[in-house]
Order: sequence, then structure tokens, then C-alpha cells
Amino acid sequence: MIRAIVTDIEGTTTDIRFVHNILFPYARERLADFIAQYQDEKSVNEALVELRAEIAQPNASTEQLIETLLRFMDEDKKSTSLKTLQGIIWREGYVKGDFTGHLYEDVLPTFLNWKTQNIDLYVYSSGSVDAQKLLFGYSDEGNLTPLFTGYFDTRVGAKREEQSYRNIADNIGIPANELLFLSDIYHELDAAKAAGWHTIQLIRDDADTISTHHQVHLFDEIKLEDIA
Repeated sequence: MIRAIVTDIEGTTTDIRFVHNILFPYARERLADFIAQYQDEKSVNEALVELRAEIAQPNASTEQLIETLLRFMDEDKKSTSLKTLQGIIWREGYVKGDFTGHLYEDVLPTFLNWKTQNIDLYVYSSGSVDAQKLLFGYSDEGNLTPLFTGYFDTRVGAKREEQSYRNIADNIGIPANELLFLSDIYHELDAAKAAGWHTIQLIRDDADTISTHHQVHLFDEIKLEDIA
């Protein structure tokens, strides 16, 4: 029996184009001025200290850090410090109403149905926990954060590493064979399955012919009662 469901965001609950065409450019355009203005504030300073450690350059200048962050953006690098800074910048956009967090129409009704079954919902994304809360807190459907029991980002481990899912299971306190992970990326699902989780792949377009995971196109096609 599935007792908790952990979902990815990008490509799973949310159109990847929202992230790449709206969120990423919004942060990129504001990054340099933002860091120059707020680098001494606690959350920003901590992220920059973490970035210096990540690139093994403890004395890197602000200009070098900005160049590094822009390069990380170009590479779509899953850098925790970059994701933290992006999340801080995105907060302004959400609060000002420049955009709302995109959700596929089939997501919320299914989440609500699962909650009526007393299933706990969690998020695991490469975006920071703060960014996750912003997307669901300022979503197209309103504030959905009360639906979630918890959130995980790359601080728990990379999404393609088996140990990350063991860490999440330990944190949740539920055996892996009672957990379900949802993602559009089969590499992530491979890691979760290796850790003993159940997995389902969300495919919004053509089927993934390489994947060995059960695939669905919509959230309401997920039948928990069919999961052994």
C-alpha cells in the first residue's frame, strides 16, 4: 500500500517551458544587479560562500561569482547555491504577480483525491525548497502548500543517485516499498527504484522507449490500487 507520494516538478506537475522560458530568463536578467545589491544579506551571502566552496575558490570576487553563476545557468548545472539564489530572485516575481506557478490541469484534482485517502504528499526537485514552495504557493490554482507534508531539494542528494532516495525515505520515516516517486526522467526513477521505491513516469508527449518504468500521460491515470 502506498502511504506517501513524492513528486518531481519540472516536466511532471509543471510544463518545462514555464521553467525554461519564464523562470530562468527572469533570474538571469536580474542576477548581476541582485547580487551587487544584496550580497551582504544573510541568505545571499550564505549562498555565495557555498558557491565559493563549490568551485574551490574561497577568494573569488563578486564578478567571478556572477560569471560562474551565468555559466552554470548555461550548463543547466544542478548547483545548490545557484538554485538558492534563483529562488530568492523568483520570490519577487511571484509576489509582484509577474507570473504564477504553472500546473497541468490534471494535477490538483489528483492531489486532492490522494489527500482524501490520507496519503502524504512531498516534493523532490533540483530547485531549492524555497523555490518549490513559491511555485506551489503562487500557483495557477492558488496556494497549494497546505497539501504538502514536506519538500526536498539537492541538499538531500542528487536526483539520479540511489542514496538520495534512501535519505528521503529515512527522513519521511516510511519504508521504501510504501513510497511512490513520480518523475518524467527515467534516470531519476531508476535511482528511486534501486532504493526500493515504486515509480511511475509522467510522459506528457511521446512515450519514452528507453524507460522500463510504467508510464502515464496524466496524473488521473495513476491507479494506486494497482501498485503491488
